[in-house]
Amino acid sequence: MSASPVRYHLDQFPPKDLDWKSLLPLIGPAHDALGRYDGLLSAIPNAHVLLSPLTTQEAVLSSRIEGTQVTIGEVLEIEAGGQRLHFSQPKRDDAEEVLNYRKTVRACTAEMKHRSISQHLLRSAHSMLMQGVRGRDKTPGSYRTDQNWIGPSGCTIEASHFVPISPLQLQSGMDQWERFLQSREEPDLLVQLAVLHVEFEALHPFKDGNGRLGRMLIPLFLFERRMIGSPDFYMSGYLEAKREEYIERLSAVSRRGEWTAWCAFFLKGITRQAAANERKAREILGLYDRMKTEVADLIHSQHAIRTVDFLFRRPVFTATAFATDAQIPRATANRFVAVLREHGILIAQYPGSGQRAGVYQFHELIAIADQTDSLDES
Repeated sequence: MSASPVRYHLDQFPPKDLDWKSLLPLIGPAHDALGRYDGLLSAIPNAHVLLSPLTTQEAVLSSRIEGTQVTIGEVLEIEAGGQRLHFSQPKRDDAEEVLNYRKTVRACTAEMKHRSISQHLLRSAHSMLMQGVRGRDKTPGSYRTDQNWIGPSGCTIEASHFVPISPLQLQSGMDQWERFLQSREEPDLLVQLAVLHVEFEALHPFKDGNGRLGRMLIPLFLFERRMIGSPDFYMSGYLEAKREEYIERLSAVSRRGEWTAWCAFFLKGITRQAAANERKAREILGLYDRMKTEVADLIHSQHAIRTVDFLFRRPVFTATAFATDAQIPRATANRFVAVLREHGILIAQYPGSGQRAGVYQFHELIAIADQTDSLDES
């Protein structure tokens, strides 16, 4: 006989008995690693542009945890207008979910210049996240009014793995979550964030998109509390690499009240992911510095820096988009593409022909973003 599903931990939030003694050895390294990463970010004058591929990769990995099957290269090619026959509709749907994730992070960042994270902001984010994609018929931006459950596709509630809070208690649960979110009296911000994330996932307030929104909350909270200077922190690599443990740790909070074990898992993730993010950011910065010299030497133009910035912002593109976005004359843009292809900086996904625009890729940058980091314990 199958085990009964785990049910939401009613009246157990926020936790009152965290084992701080066991968490203290993990808190310092997590703050230090995050501080080193933020120090690098603050030294990059245009971090948002340079790290744009990492933002897209974060969206890819966060969506992959929910079952999408699309790569960063495919997402960027579809965004660029790629018309490859092998891009099935499901693949395009996956890419749209990723692009919505990235767009939503940017919109939230802009909104947070004027207001703090709140239920209102999250509902707006959810509405944008679900716009035009699977789940758009599941009341985007509104809390669910029915009982949901998590388990194999099509399973009954009795055969599910987890049953979130009742819809009758959901609003009070979210109100309590928001009070904890806005509290300035918690002993440690990273532990506070760990608790916020697991509680949001346990409440599962929306019909769809809860996982992606809950993971999006991580960089937004770090940004709001000024632990990082921009919301360019990418946690989904760690959570994707340890997906089974991630899901088990989330469930164990409700099953056995294992808040401390969850917080320890999360703090280790911050430490390892911050180090991985720092390494990738350094590689990208090194590539940028090298490209500034190489591209200038190759194209001999006042548009060299503008060209390099465009490649980092749009590493998969059409020649038409290059000319328009970088504000370079069309004939000049075409010449630049030809020169950069000749010297191996760009490769053609497929060349233009007739009415079809060619699509080109700055492959070295995408390769850095797409690297799989070793996030195992050491």
